[in-house]
Amino acid sequence: MLIPKKIKHRKQHTPTLRRITKRGDKLRFGKFGLKVMQSSWISSRQLEAARRAMTRFVQREGKIWIRVFPDRPITKKGAEVPMGKGKGDVDHFVAVAHAGRIIFEIDGIAETVAKEALRLASSKLSAKTKVVYREKH
Repeated sequence: MLIPKKIKHRKQHTPTLRRITKRGDKLRFGKFGLKVMQSSWISSRQLEAARRAMTRFVQREGKIWIRVFPDRPITKKGAEVPMGKGKGDVDHFVAVAHAGRIIFEIDGIAETVAKEALRLASSKLSAKTKVVYREKH
């Protein structure tokens, strides 16, 4: 799973999700990509499950890029803990993906295989996504 090696502050404020991304909305590395259509948190477990699904489907051919990193700690209090007594402990890490952000890119394989691999990856994520591809010049 992807988690940061070191963080400056153990706990952070909850991020807002109501906006469109300002960067990371165009394909930079591969021919095909998976774009998030609604803002959401993507956990490190979801990213790893999606990466595994793609890698297994393409049988380790081609190249896959992960364009987001889960660096935001999310805290959670234990079950049956009364109100108050401070913020909970860090439970997991998420990547904040605003609408329009590309999270995966893939290259070096056939178009049909790439689209199916990205479709499999999108089923592992909690956000609505679509497959995008580079226009032929």
